[in-house]
Amino acid sequence: MTSMENKTIPVFGYDILRDYLLPTILGKHEKDVLYWAGKDLARKFPCTDIQLIISFFQDAGWGNLTLTEEEKDGYNFQLTNDVDLLKITERSFRIEAGFIAEQIQSINGYLTECYDEKHEKQQQITFIVKWDKKEKIV
Repeated sequence: MTSMENKTIPVFGYDILRDYLLPTILGKHEKDVLYWAGKDLARKFPCTDIQLIISFFQDAGWGNLTLTEEEKDGYNFQLTNDVDLLKITERSFRIEAGFIAEQIQSINGYLTECYDEKHEKQQQITFIVKWDKKEKIV
């Protein structure tokens, strides 16, 4: 890491950008654009294994990502955080989903998609990752 690892920004500044400015700029295309932005972000910050993806989430302040299930064609992850930071009812989690999809696709070499499900009562997000072994990425 660089010298930036010990520097912080106020949560309020992050919230302004994430919860107010981006939705205003992106409008009805917010979820699609954020998903592709997450994929692009993953290419700029490549993670070579799942533990690095989990660490990235922590370092980025996105929350605590946990691998909860492994299947033959996918993974399930759980995202939790402080209720005031997660803002589950107000926020789209498509940037995180795109980030996970691209990282897993890069790791396993198969076309990969990721979907997010909000669980408001539990204050957590589930990311469902699926890949297609018939679609090899070269």
